Amino acid sequence: MHDTLVLYTNPMSRGRIARWMLEEVGVPYRTENLPYGPAMKAPGYLHINPMGKVPALQHGNTVVTECAAICAYLADAFPAAGLAPPLTERGPYYRWLFFAAGPLEAAVTDRDLGMEPNIEQQGRVGYGTIEAVLETLEQALSEHEYIAGPRFTAADVYLGSHIGWGLLFGSLEACPAFVDYWARVSDRDAYRRATALDDQAMG
Repeated sequence: MHDTLVLYTNPMSRGRIARWMLEEVGVPYRTENLPYGPAMKAPGYLHINPMGKVPALQHGNTVVTECAAICAYLADAFPAAGLAPPLTERGPYYRWLFFAAGPLEAAVTDRDLGMEPNIEQQGRVGYGTIEAVLETLEQALSEHEYIAGPRFTAADVYLGSHIGWGLLFGSLEACPAFVDYWARVSDRDAYRRATALDDQAMG
C-alpha cells in the first residue's frame, strides 16, 4: 500500500490540502515533491497531470487531480476514516465541497487579480458577486459546527484550507464565523502532522 498511493506535490502549493486529507485518512503514502519549473512540465509528470500542476494523486492505476476531487476520492476510497456522510445525507457535503471549489475560489481569485465583474457581467459568472459568496458562506458556518453538519468531513478539509489561507494572507475578512470555524477544523492531529511535513519539506 505504501507504494501504491503517491502524492505529487510542492510544500508551497495547494498540495497542502491533499496532504492534510491523506493524514486524515491515515493510510501509508509516498510523497514526490516537485520543484516549480521544468520538473512539473517534464514528460513523465505531464503523463500524470497534463496541466503540469500539483497536486496529483496516484492510487494504483487511478490518477486524480484537483484538490476537491482528491478529497472526495480519498473519502470514498477509504470509508473507514468516516470522512464522507452516508449517501442519503450527502447533499450539504457535496454542495459545500464544490461551493468552495467553484464560487469561493473563483470570486476570491478574481478580486485578488482586480477582475471583479461589473453589474452587467455578474449574471454571467457562477458566483455573481463576492459579497454574495461570503455572506452565504458566513451564514452557513454560523449554523453548524462543521460545514456539512455536526461531523467533520472531507468538505471541511477543503473549505477549511481556503478559509485558513484567506485569513492568513488577508484575502478574507476575519469575521467571527470564519475565525471560529478555522480554529475548530485546524485543531486536529492530522492537520498538525500535515503542516509539519510540508514545513519540513520547505526547510
